[in-house]
Amino acid sequence: MRIDLHCHSTASDGTDTPAELVRNAAAAGLDVVALTDHDSTRGYAEAVAALPEGLTLVTGAELSCRVDGVSMHMLAYLFDPEEPALLAERELVRDDRVPRAQAMVARLNALGVPVTWEQVLRIAGDGSVGRPHVASALVELGVVPTVSDAFTEEWLADGGRAFVEKHETDPFEAIRLVKGAGGVCVFAHPGAAKRGRTVPEPVIAELAAAGLDGIEVDHMDHDEDTRARLRGLAAELGLLVTGSSDYHGSRKTVTLGEFTTHPEVYGEITRRATGAFPVPGTGGA
Repeated sequence: MRIDLHCHSTASDGTDTPAELVRNAAAAGLDVVALTDHDSTRGYAEAVAALPEGLTLVTGAELSCRVDGVSMHMLAYLFDPEEPALLAERELVRDDRVPRAQAMVARLNALGVPVTWEQVLRIAGDGSVGRPHVASALVELGVVPTVSDAFTEEWLADGGRAFVEKHETDPFEAIRLVKGAGGVCVFAHPGAAKRGRTVPEPVIAELAAAGLDGIEVDHMDHDEDTRARLRGLAAELGLLVTGSSDYHGSRKTVTLGEFTTHPEVYGEITRRATGAFPVPGTGGA
């Protein structure tokens, strides 16, 4: 089985619609794909309706968190999307994205970059506006060559010249909320140092004690040494180890299934989840 547990659609900051994502996942030879848009579950219905035969969909979300001033992302899998407490927190995070993005546009303008709010909204389309849409605007203007190049201290990285904070959930609270909604929690790309400061290992140990299920080890932003270190940490803390593409369509160079999760780990995730269950494809529209 080929299992990719971290993918994005136009419901947040990917360039594939949810229907295109599942069709492309099947074409890439995947058996299981997770839809994990940022703080959003809006793509679920479209993805399920288009799910090809032979492909299983794992519903999820990538939650925006912050601990001790460090931004981090929590992958939440197979939770009940209508559970009130988690739903309210996701809406709070999403609602803060618009004023935050507007403030980043203003900072870029002050730095002499002629980006406009209308341009960012056009790029975001129906998605939940975020930094990648602002980054794409910088690419369109020729300020940076790629979206990844916008995530530096010069521009949009944490603490960068145009960076603006938004509401982000305390990860210990995120774990409590996801568990309360019957879901499973995996710390996304914990060693992605090029994105900014990373969460120290003692804090990851505290998260594990609070109910964190796993850490994403095999990821494009982790080199081999980082992966080896994280595997050792996972073994020490009794955490599951996942791998995934963090696919964003044409917004990133990574391809679907470039990194994958072992079937036994996937099986354990589904065993622990009680809020929702994987959806097997029966041949979508």
